[in-house]
Amino acid sequence: MKSNKYKKIAHQVIDLEIQALKKLRKSINNSFDQAVNAIAKCQSKIILCGVGKSYLIASKIAATLSSVGCPSFSLSANDCSHGNLGSISKKDLLILISNSGETQELKPVIKYANRNKIMLIGIVSKKNSLLYKNSDIKILLPEVKEAGPGNMVPTSSTIMQLAIGDAIAISTMKQKNFGQKQFKKFHPSGSIGAKLKTVEDLMLKNKKIPFINENTNMRKALKIITKKKLGVLIVQNNLKKTMGIITDGQIRRVSEKKGNLDNLKVKNVMTANPISVDKEILAVKALSLMNLKRITSLCVHKNRKKNKTVGIIHIHNILENNIQ
Repeated sequence: MKSNKYKKIAHQVIDLEIQALKKLRKSINNSFDQAVNAIAKCQSKIILCGVGKSYLIASKIAATLSSVGCPSFSLSANDCSHGNLGSISKKDLLILISNSGETQELKPVIKYANRNKIMLIGIVSKKNSLLYKNSDIKILLPEVKEAGPGNMVPTSSTIMQLAIGDAIAISTMKQKNFGQKQFKKFHPSGSIGAKLKTVEDLMLKNKKIPFINENTNMRKALKIITKKKLGVLIVQNNLKKTMGIITDGQIRRVSEKKGNLDNLKVKNVMTANPISVDKEILAVKALSLMNLKRITSLCVHKNRKKNKTVGIIHIHNILENNIQ
């Protein structure tokens, strides 16, 4: 087979799956809203169950739901008849996923849910199936053509299952007002964790903040800025209010121009009203501001009190955390 024929097959598979997703989009009805509301209100665990490929999809959806604040796990229906039904309690919410809805291994799970009055959401493509008839909330997926010969390989159907799961998870996020702060708690590491770090997570604070009084002479300021090794000092008045900022570049330029630094005070050289950001903003936004203003440090405040500096963030603090 020539290599360009594989490309043609790829296009055919993807086209079939796109058609399936378009049908799925049109099929969304009130049952979807009912499912989202039920999941959002669940005070216990959300358990997803399936057989074969549907179980793999269930595992992915469970992982997504857990990451957005809905404690979830997946069960293989094959194992449920061998003791795993015991992990499903009456307060749980059960989601069964099956293309046919008649898979033999699902029957004991359906009976267990009905007998114990466990809320059951069925995601299925057959309206006359056992799963559809016994579900409290019925999400009916359209019947679609699978890719490959004989319409046998689960492809278009599993894409729809995955898509409806993602749609449920994101809708539940919206229902529960689950935002960046909450998402960050479940994703402290990796590239997602880095993107969600705030200025407060990375800033220097307390004794590490390079404060200097506005009446300090410039020669002493030079010694302090050299010792702090940040290349910047935050200037305060006697009431501890932030008045300005001074950099090592400013000090050196003044030294070259004036020569004698003893007769100059910091307040005569500083840049007044330094740029300050709230400690709650994302570090990536602080980095963008630094790049825009062509500076390497930002003062940090809280509660809109820009004259009360609670930290300082340097561009190195951001870049060393792989935030770009």
